[in-house]
Amino acid sequence: MLEATRCGAGASGRNGGFLSSSLTHGIANGLTRFPNDMECLETLGMRNFDALRDDLQRHGIACDYEATGDLLVALAPHELPGLRQEAQLLERFGHAVTLLDGPAVRSEVSSPGYLGALWVRSGAALVNPGRLAEGLRAAAVAAGVRVCELSPVRAVRQDGEAMTVVGDGGVVTAARVLLATSAYAPLVRSVRHFVAPVYDYVLTTEPLTGEQWRSIGWSARQGVSDMGNQFHYYRPTADGRILWGGYDAVYRYGGDVGPHRDQDDAAFARLSQHFFHTFPQLEGVRFSHRWGGAIDTCSRFSVFFGRAFGGRVAYAVGYTGLGVGASRFGGEVALDLLDGRSTIATGLDLVRRRPVPFPPEPVRSAVIQLTRNRLAAADRRDGRRGLWLRSLDRLGLGFDS
Repeated sequence: MLEATRCGAGASGRNGGFLSSSLTHGIANGLTRFPNDMECLETLGMRNFDALRDDLQRHGIACDYEATGDLLVALAPHELPGLRQEAQLLERFGHAVTLLDGPAVRSEVSSPGYLGALWVRSGAALVNPGRLAEGLRAAAVAAGVRVCELSPVRAVRQDGEAMTVVGDGGVVTAARVLLATSAYAPLVRSVRHFVAPVYDYVLTTEPLTGEQWRSIGWSARQGVSDMGNQFHYYRPTADGRILWGGYDAVYRYGGDVGPHRDQDDAAFARLSQHFFHTFPQLEGVRFSHRWGGAIDTCSRFSVFFGRAFGGRVAYAVGYTGLGVGASRFGGEVALDLLDGRSTIATGLDLVRRRPVPFPPEPVRSAVIQLTRNRLAAADRRDGRRGLWLRSLDRLGLGFDS
């Protein structure tokens, strides 16, 4: 395995640690795009979720796994019907859920803005993603995998029946190659049309005191997200902090990715303001850490697959923030594609079809910025989607997250 920097240095170790069984960024999104396969996709997603949990036990990976479920909270009256609709969808596919009214959700997590919530109790857990990445690396090494860190790959090319992987320190010859480039520059040119690197930013507080924790409750330690188009996600950490992220999804012209983009003072200022609006009782708490990272966004919000060089190369990218759990599924499927194995998963449209491509620059940047602007406008107008968003919906490109 060739890793450009250190295992977990990118999205694998820098995300919010929300582990979901969904492979399709939610059932509603999946039904829009894969209506005939959703029952199978939900079954495969839950199997993958359970298998990852079992992997942690089998390999002794201590990553602060907490099967506490997720709270989806409504902050505006027009969002309350959506909670009921989401509950019905989840129950239809066998999930355990609980609808909470305003007082009930505020008794779980005390925020004055909460009007209601859906507590998803199945297929949802929290992990420390950095420790998860470290544990998976150790398990791979124990299984005999040679892990080469600080080994960026610059090109992949065919040399007869073999593939040559070109890096800064030399070349590796292999029969088959699996690419997992996420939001970074892909090594297969056609992938560039399907992935837009979108930056997300996060704050973490200093450890809260016992009194501060009592002021907000949160004894069940669920992960939380809200129902806005521009939404926040947040969760308690094992060492007594609150991780607070989301809202801004920043695309830079040309899809620029690199360490110089990991800090954004304006985004951090908005996060801080919104944090204290949500938890005014924590006024005066300081933030000890802040960071950002690129999400490999695609137009259908879920992983897509492909092969190149006559099937000698396979890739799985485009998780759109869902990779903590879905990347395990993606890795298995991509290996099956490389080995030519026919499975239930490889026959699904999720695997066989690619998403609608993004247009080239400068149109790409203009379309993404316009969409972000219209999503924010919909949040201000009680969820009413204007002409642009309705047009995307009709084209099957409904940007709802």
